[in-house]
Amino acid sequence: MTKRNLLYQVFIVLFLVSCKETEVAPQQSTVLDGEHLLLGNPSSATSDEGNFNNYLIERPQYALSYSRDRGTPNWVSWYVSKDWLGTTDRQDDFRADQSLPSAWYKVAATSYTGSGFDRGHNTPSADRTKTVEDNSATFLMTNMIPQAPNHNRQTWANLEDYTRDLVNDGMEVYVMMGNYGSGGTGSNGLAQTIDQGRVTVPNRIWKVLVILPEGVNDLSRITTTTRVIAVDTPNNSSISSDWGAYRTTVDAIETATGYNLLSNVDEDIQVVIERQTDRGPTR
Repeated sequence: MTKRNLLYQVFIVLFLVSCKETEVAPQQSTVLDGEHLLLGNPSSATSDEGNFNNYLIERPQYALSYSRDRGTPNWVSWYVSKDWLGTTDRQDDFRADQSLPSAWYKVAATSYTGSGFDRGHNTPSADRTKTVEDNSATFLMTNMIPQAPNHNRQTWANLEDYTRDLVNDGMEVYVMMGNYGSGGTGSNGLAQTIDQGRVTVPNRIWKVLVILPEGVNDLSRITTTTRVIAVDTPNNSSISSDWGAYRTTVDAIETATGYNLLSNVDEDIQVVIERQTDRGPTR
C-alpha cells in the first residue's frame, strides 16, 4: 500500500468518526403532558399588547386569555394532578397583576368591595397547594371574575371539590373555565359592571373538564370514550348547588363563545366527544 493510499484511508476513517460524533439527536415533541394549553388555545390568544381583549398570559400554574375592556379573563386553562396538590395554606394575597402592560388599568384587590360579588377564582386556590408560590399565583386579579356568592361558594365549590376527588382517585384532569355575556345577580341584585364600570359582571360561567386515568402521552390517549364534562351556568345567587343540573355539550359552549376548546384533539374524536352531554356521577 502506498503512503498516499494509507493517508486517504485514515482520512475516511476520521471523517466517518466525526460524522457519528456530531449526529443530531431526534427532537422531542414540544407538546408535553401537563401543559396548560395541551388541548389547545381556545381563542388563539397572543401576548401582543395590541391584542388587548384576547391577551395571552402563561404562568407555570395556568394560562389565560385576558380582556382589558372587561377587566376579567375570557378563559383560563389549567391541569390538575397529584403533583399540584400538597399542604400549602391558602395565601389570600389578592392583588393587582403587575405583569399586564403598563398603560392598562389593573383591577385591584379592593375593586370588588361592596359590589355583592365574590372575587371568584378561575384556577382554584385548592388546585395549587404544592408550594406557596403556586397558591399565591391564583390570587392575582387576572384570575378572578365577579361571581355571585352562592354560585362561587356552593355550586362551583362542589365542582372544584369533585375535580380534586377525581385526581385523588387516580385521574388527571385538564380544565378550561370561562365566562360570557354581561349582567349577573349578586347579593345586591343585578349588575352589569362593578368598579365604576371597569369590570364586567358576566352573565354566564362555564367549565369543561377532560378526564384521563394517570398515564403518559395524554393527548394521544383521548378517545371517543374519554369522559368530558361541560357545564354552563347562570351567574346568579339563586343557582342550584347541584352543578350536574347544568351539564351541556362542548359544542354548545363553543357556539355561545365562538371558541374552539379542544382544537389540539384529533378532529374525528372532537366530533364525538364535543356533542355528548356527560351523564356520569357528580360526587
